[in-house]
Amino acid sequence: MNRTIMVTAAVFGVLAVILGAYGAHGLKELIDEDALKSFDTGVRYQMYHALLLLLLGSMTQLSQEYKKWIFYFIVTGIFFFSFSIYLLATNALTSFDFRTIGFITPIGGLFLIAGWLLLAYRIIKIQG
Repeated sequence: MNRTIMVTAAVFGVLAVILGAYGAHGLKELIDEDALKSFDTGVRYQMYHALLLLLLGSMTQLSQEYKKWIFYFIVTGIFFFSFSIYLLATNALTSFDFRTIGFITPIGGLFLIAGWLLLAYRIIKIQG
């Protein structure tokens, strides 16, 4: 499981760098400033959580079972939160109206929060 977590973290990290560069250079002339800021928010949260996954994969104090649950929450959260933001921010560039799936973004945020809360809970239980 640790290897899966670390590889996933690396993939999300490299995608965040690529998408960040694309947002800063490729989208600059194509979408408005507010959409570009939203896109950047998705990239930042993806990178933060890629780093969290690297930390999670290297932790020896947590059981594999809890690591798995935290991993699932974070990965689901990244997909729902960051990827829906990418689609919403670039909505003007497509013929599909991605605003119809905008409800997914806060659900993704809830998954990210749940992952952090489970991690905090398990750390408190280990130390206590």
